Amino acid sequence: MDALANELLVIADWITSHVTMWALIATGLFLTVVTRAVQVRHLPGMLRAVLGSRASADGGISSFQAFAISLAARVGIGNVFGVAAALLMGGPGAVFWMWVVALVGMATAFFEATLAQVFKVRSEDGTFRGGPAFYMARGMRSRPMAVVFSVISIITCGFIITSVQSNAVAGTLVAAFGSQDSTLPGFGGLSAAQLVVAALVFVLTAVVVFGGIRAVARVTEWLAPIMALIYVVLVAVICLRNLHQFGEVIGWILSSAFAPEPLVGGLGGGILAAVVNGTKRGLFSNEAGQGTAPNAAATATVTHPVQQGLIQSLGVFIDTVVVCTATAFVILIAGPTTWGAEGVNPSTLTTLAVAHGLGGWTVLPMAVLVFVLAYSSIIAAYVYSDVNMDYITGGNRWASWAVRVICALSATAGAVLSLDVVWNAVDIAMAVMTVTNLVALVRLFRWGTGALRDYEAQRRAGVAEPVFVGTDNPHLPADVPGDVWAPAPSTSTIQEP
Repeated sequence: MDALANELLVIADWITSHVTMWALIATGLFLTVVTRAVQVRHLPGMLRAVLGSRASADGGISSFQAFAISLAARVGIGNVFGVAAALLMGGPGAVFWMWVVALVGMATAFFEATLAQVFKVRSEDGTFRGGPAFYMARGMRSRPMAVVFSVISIITCGFIITSVQSNAVAGTLVAAFGSQDSTLPGFGGLSAAQLVVAALVFVLTAVVVFGGIRAVARVTEWLAPIMALIYVVLVAVICLRNLHQFGEVIGWILSSAFAPEPLVGGLGGGILAAVVNGTKRGLFSNEAGQGTAPNAAATATVTHPVQQGLIQSLGVFIDTVVVCTATAFVILIAGPTTWGAEGVNPSTLTTLAVAHGLGGWTVLPMAVLVFVLAYSSIIAAYVYSDVNMDYITGGNRWASWAVRVICALSATAGAVLSLDVVWNAVDIAMAVMTVTNLVALVRLFRWGTGALRDYEAQRRAGVAEPVFVGTDNPHLPADVPGDVWAPAPSTSTIQEP
């Protein structure tokens, strides 16, 4: 297993440093330029859009619920263990490169969500479906590319991402409640604590995902924002109690980001390690460009695609600039005695850092918090898998149920898999998804910029809530296929003389 993990690590690092990293940054910069920095110009509008996004969705999924699903996937293990892994392997400078990926990624996330809305379709149950597969097929008219992306997404989200999340949960809960050494005979060296966690993950996952996307939307609408807020408050207290170290921590991050060798004892470093690990963990955390979040964005019932694009862009900011940065600060404040402690690894470092800042009593609350964060990400990953299976099968009911069962089983299995194998596998899978999706975003950028120009033109004209029409729209390169964005039928009648 160790040999497999090492081979996967070599492949993942090569793909990230030679392909994914440059493709992400280049695409983000390109989309930033063509939108005149939409992530900066419309930041206040993003906040207003979120505050007003819980309006009725006429029986469908509200804009806020769609945002919550993607936020549940974003604010998860990547914020807790991913940041710890980036710091251990890339040093404090990895945080800087996470910021860079997030800043340009906000433009990428805007385009993903906007295109997902433009090319979405209505399913039989009245909700919407959309995402990269749909805008590849309907916008680029490339069904083969769409099918390839869908297959990769189903495997990545349904098998790998769910396993990563439950793997992290198992590590945290076993460390908090049981010992890995207390193995049970006949169970392949697994401990009772691992088996209990695996069973718990299965039950809680099945209860929600078997209810379908609407059930996930109802749960994540409350679970994701509340858990993210609790975590941010927890780490904010530590940061506020150590404000005198703020300047020192910022100095570590900036100096390490461009240093040829590690500068801080107990952590990895060097500019290449910082860039590679910051990019990898930044992508895994905020998902910008990966092509997963658009599947959730498309489910929202909105009057204009740009509305959801702005909301999803804000999700990247919240995830990386707020939550990931807070995690990094807590770890760096803890100091070398925590980083360099014997047996420290990504699954324990953040918990140890929080305990250092607030006391040992936090180990149990952190275990529960990590469990809930990972759980919300697991059920969000199911949505991504289901949407892509829906595309391939045309909404086949049994295929949808197969996805639900697979997600529940893979989440259960993840509790007993090797951490290194799972983490390195997800890096490779996400790299393939990301590159495929980025190609589509660049090819379809005129649709995204056209929708943005239409939205801005209506706002300048004083329209409080812009309404998108997909036919005969002068800002678009062509008519949007389908009838989702067709003009509303006129209710006026002509009186006969």
